[in-house]
Order: sequence, then structure tokens, then C-alpha cells
Amino acid sequence: MSKPDNDVLQRFLFEQSDVRGEIVSLQDSYQAVLTNHRQSGQGIPAAIDTLLGEFLSAAALLSATLKFDGIITLQAKPKNEGALKLIMADCTRHNNLRAVARYEASKAPSDEQGCDFRSLLDGGYLVITIDPAKGKRYQSVIAIEHDSLSACLNTYFQQSEQLPTRIWLAADEHRAAGLLLQALPIQLQSLEQRSELWQHLSLLADTLKADEQVALSHQQQLHRLFHQEELQLFEPTALQFSCSCSRSRTANMLISLGEKEIQAIFEEQTSIDVGCEFCHYVYQFSAEQAARLFIDEPPTLH
Repeated sequence: MSKPDNDVLQRFLFEQSDVRGEIVSLQDSYQAVLTNHRQSGQGIPAAIDTLLGEFLSAAALLSATLKFDGIITLQAKPKNEGALKLIMADCTRHNNLRAVARYEASKAPSDEQGCDFRSLLDGGYLVITIDPAKGKRYQSVIAIEHDSLSACLNTYFQQSEQLPTRIWLAADEHRAAGLLLQALPIQLQSLEQRSELWQHLSLLADTLKADEQVALSHQQQLHRLFHQEELQLFEPTALQFSCSCSRSRTANMLISLGEKEIQAIFEEQTSIDVGCEFCHYVYQFSAEQAARLFIDEPPTLH
């Protein structure tokens, strides 16, 4: 058995048809996210670890559908105050991934059943934000009424996509994976032919098990599902964990607080330390450095 793919996304086409697909496998980028959370000392349970993996896979797949430079973000919040406060992941057009979960261990349920997707987020909302580098931000809000992230996203596709689209997600403690199928505008087939093929391919994809997604290579998964179809598999695209935080962005956040607020903080402490919740890098500002932020022409920040 060949090894599963690591941090790559591949696009593929079904020959002589109007259906395309994407398949993704994550390991190093996923583990980087989990490592950051362990360093935060939140004590996040395994169920949220794997949910982070699914969010990462979904963000990668959805980002690959964009035809412009930008960022796609998936964010979910529960309706009621519980252990999980927020979970989110984003992916840029440049294939940079990151994710975060805010979790309060003291409110954790006593049994594992209380840590499943529906229990953690029931009654809440899934928000999908598409933020182009140029142009207007687009946002969709989906009520969480299903037992999995895949099912919620498939509802989103049904409500918002003009073209039929479906997604399958999986993750364990080591790896995360995803598969996306999408119908294309009619070119090579009639609408009836495309609809029949779409139903056929969707039924085949429904047979893929979660443990197969995380354990098998892309070639093995696609052969397992679609060996009777003619596929054109494109070159893989590398993905990586990368955080967009910076000292200049942190400085802008401090400026937004206002000079009086910053001065009040320094009356109680000698520095301002701002940690990134994604990568946990800490940006430190002395009183002198913070004061210089409010000069009309501040010096370049390093």
C-alpha cells in the first residue's frame, strides 16, 4: 500500500463529461495547528482536534474553487454558552492554511457523546466568508442543523451554488482529508446526461469511509471510487500552515484602541504583549515603541 499524500490538493476531471473534483490530504499543516493549541494549554479534547482537521480540509477545498486572489474563511459558533466558543479555519489563494478553536475545558461535557459536532455546535451558525483581494466581501450564514460539517456544507451548496456541489470530510489525530465533486456548466453533455452521471458519482463517493480518506493516497482513493471512469488527474498543489499575523497589523490594532487607552495600560505595566491566537507568536511593545505609533509619520516597524 502506498503512503497517503501529505499537504497536497489535486484537481481532477471526469473525461468527456461536465463534472470535476478536488481531493486534499493534510498532515504537517494539520499537526502544526494542533501543536499550537497544545502550547496554548487549553486542554482541547480529541473531538475538537479532528473537527479542526475537517475545517482545514474544507477551507482548502473551497479555496481551490475560487477564480480570484482572496481568502475563504469557515467559522462556527454555538447558540448557547458551552465548552466550544468558536472554531474557524481559513485558506488563501496562495494555499496558506491556519485554524483555531476557543474552548473552555471547565465546561466540557463528562461523556464523549457530548463532544460530537452536533452537541458542540447545535443551534449555532456556520459562517462562510469569501474575502477577495480586490472587491466586495461575500458572506453566507448557515444554521447548524446536521450531524457533521460535511452535511452543513452540502446544505450551503444546495442553497447558494448554481452548480451541484458536494463535499466529504474526514480527520483523525494524525491526518485530515477531503473530497469535493462539482458539476460544470453544460458543454460536453446534455443536462440529463450530466444529472445521471452526477447521481452515479455521488453514490460512489458516498461509499468512501473516513478511515480510507485519511489512510489512502489520492490515487488509491480515486481508483477505489471511480476505477470504471476515465479520470484526468492534475499535478498536486502544495499546502502549508502559515499565519498572516505581523507586527504592523498588531500595531494597527493598538492604534485603533486610541492613545489614551494605550497610556492607561502603561500606567499598570511596562510593556504590551499581544499574542496571535493562531500561531501564538507574541509581539511586544515598550512604552516608547507604543508612543511612536501615534506620531504622524511613525518609523518603519521591524
